[in-house]
Amino acid sequence: MTQPFDLSAWSQGHLDRVEQALSRWVGHGAPAGLGDAMRYAVLDGGKRLRPLLVLAAHEAAGASQPQAALRAACAVELIHAYSLVHDDMPCMDNDVLRRGKPTVHVQFGEAQALLAGDALQAFAFELLTPDGGEVPPDIQATLCRLLARAAGSQGMAGGQAIDLASVGVALTEDELRHMHRLKTGALLQGSVHMGAACGSLAYSAWQALSDYGAALGLAFQVVDDVLDVVADSATLGKTAGKDAAADKPTYVSLLGLDRAQAYARELLAQAHAALAASGLQDTQALAALADMVVRRSH
Repeated sequence: MTQPFDLSAWSQGHLDRVEQALSRWVGHGAPAGLGDAMRYAVLDGGKRLRPLLVLAAHEAAGASQPQAALRAACAVELIHAYSLVHDDMPCMDNDVLRRGKPTVHVQFGEAQALLAGDALQAFAFELLTPDGGEVPPDIQATLCRLLARAAGSQGMAGGQAIDLASVGVALTEDELRHMHRLKTGALLQGSVHMGAACGSLAYSAWQALSDYGAALGLAFQVVDDVLDVVADSATLGKTAGKDAAADKPTYVSLLGLDRAQAYARELLAQAHAALAASGLQDTQALAALADMVVRRSH
């Protein structure tokens, strides 16, 4: 009988490698306290979902470039961390709690937080382009392109711009879906793309993993909207109820709680169907990560 996949055991080994690499690479030598702010923003917190997606997709794609995959996993986490630093600032979401501790601008001041985010974004691309032959040049270029696309105006930054412009606006479901596919989904899907790019896949398998990433990325935001309503700040590690307080459109405000929860389950089914259509053998970690995203409590 096949043993059930142990996501906790699988994750722990990969997370240890990611944490050690981030601690080894981030913030050292940065002047005037900047490195402290960078490390505060990145280390000792967060689910590390995006690095785990990179490494799970890398395994599904044959795991042929392990150093490239590790650097990609760290780079995407740096982009995620920088986005949180900037999102929490007074000019955007004005939040004081993140990952169970004061936000970076509360701890270090607004100017230092802005610079820390800038430096983390730049360092993400530096990580993807090491000297020597550790990562082949064609993979370096592909990873940089995928990460830039996921993080830029057609991805995360564009989605955040729509989000800020939508406060108090009654969006349609299509408009809300588009915003979240950019704001949250693009970087999660991009994590899958980056992991797959460190392996070798036929186009049909690549497209199936891309479909998986799209479904999971949207599911993550739907569940986030639900948790903002049903969980408390201590559980979330960030301020609960802030979307409603800020009059932001969410899946709960648009669909209602029950329908939003049902939609998350539909997206989970889509993610599993995409994995089945990929024809790939080693997709257990990707499947388990999708389950974790939809069933999480924080």
